[in-house]
Amino acid sequence: MKRISFSEQAKVDIRAIPQPIAMNILTAIHRLAETGAGRVKKLQGSDPPEFRLRVGDYRVRYTEEGGDTLRIHTVKNRKEAYR
Repeated sequence: MKRISFSEQAKVDIRAIPQPIAMNILTAIHRLAETGAGRVKKLQGSDPPEFRLRVGDYRVRYTEEGGDTLRIHTVKNRKEAYR
């Protein structure tokens, strides 16, 4: 299982989301850390490689640090995620 690290921005983003949806997102992040399962895509033009996890209408942007840590950068609605 990979460790999960949240940026300050990700913490703020999750607090702003309604609780039932936020719980679904956190469950999906933990499933990704444990099994690698999820709707993940590598984002183009990012160095180091950045990925996004799709959870309903929300997108979780993250990087893998050191091979054993997921660094969560932002959690935003898909309308705002790529701006």
